[in-house]
Amino acid sequence: MASFSPLFPGLTAGVTISPDQDQLTGTEGKSVTMKCNYQTRSTGIYLYWYKHDSDLQAPQFILRKGAKGYTDEYIPDKRYESRTTSTSTELIITKLTLADTALYYCTRSDFDLFDFERQKHFVNL
Repeated sequence: MASFSPLFPGLTAGVTISPDQDQLTGTEGKSVTMKCNYQTRSTGIYLYWYKHDSDLQAPQFILRKGAKGYTDEYIPDKRYESRTTSTSTELIITKLTLADTALYYCTRSDFDLFDFERQKHFVNL
């Protein structure tokens, strides 16, 4: 069984982002969906997800997904999927394993990651 705890009070000036749920639960072999809602006046933006499973290493890029006019995406690992609207983005992890235990960050660009504590999901398997 997996436990997921998202924390998203904000991103950058003009952009806010927040969790849809405080706690998520998943099971090995199944899927789990994390969601964050955002607000921005910008059009044509990219949303990113990162995985951080150790304080001894930097967060690892998972995916980039276009929103608000941008439709392209880059998702190297096909176990991850993303759905994005003009107000939210979701990270879907399929076929959960113990290796998925980590913090998951949602951000508008890689530069926003300087403020980790304000933009994370905690995933515990």
